[in-house]
Amino acid sequence: MAKKKVFVSFDYEKDKNYYYLMLAWNENPNFDFVFSDYTSKEIKSDSVSTVKRALSRKIGESTYTLVIVGQDANKKHPDSIEIGYRNWQNYEVAKSIERGNKIIGVKINNFYSAPEEMLGVGASWASSFTQDKIISALNNA
Repeated sequence: MAKKKVFVSFDYEKDKNYYYLMLAWNENPNFDFVFSDYTSKEIKSDSVSTVKRALSRKIGESTYTLVIVGQDANKKHPDSIEIGYRNWQNYEVAKSIERGNKIIGVKINNFYSAPEEMLGVGASWASSFTQDKIISALNNA
């Protein structure tokens, strides 16, 4: 059976450790999901339109979008007007919804606020950042 493709939305500067942990989970051959993302460093461009195209393509290759909700999930990006959303995470969630991806959220800290675009869309939530809880939320999405 093919692994389910999961686009991961997160704040690269502050929350990349969590993404790296998830990549380690990918090494388990019994793990049913494959995680992927694109950061602006991987896209190698500061052009908002180039980043948008690359993110949209990567989101379109996935059926799930897992949003790692960190401290800055709603922080306004300096290019927010050109992005069309408060920040890149909100853009990624909006594009994921537009493409029909199942949305899953996991908060690093329960006090952090989810990206505005996640509100009211019926997202599935992992109650903590553990492999079991995230897999359960993905399976229930």
